Amino acid sequence: MFEAPGCTFCEQWHEEVGDAYPKTAEGRRAPLRVVNMQSKRPADLAAIKPVIFSPTFVLVEDGQEMGRIQGYPGEEFFWPMLGELLEAIPAAPES
Repeated sequence: MFEAPGCTFCEQWHEEVGDAYPKTAEGRRAPLRVVNMQSKRPADLAAIKPVIFSPTFVLVEDGQEMGRIQGYPGEEFFWPMLGELLEAIPAAPES
């Protein structure tokens, strides 16, 4: 998740989804990493396209961008959009 300080939609995401996210199947499959857009981009994210809007949720697999959600459309739309993104990557084998 790329976010900017003072971003109202980022704050809304944290309030509506943030606490629950790591407890969900989606959160376990795609753990959240928060990156400040105003800081230097971490080296392991150098290969992804530029991020312009906050928040932007970028699904990264092996250093490659698999998809993204630009903005936060509200909890009602976020989960289905995330589900569509997750369909782009193979599920981990069950142990």
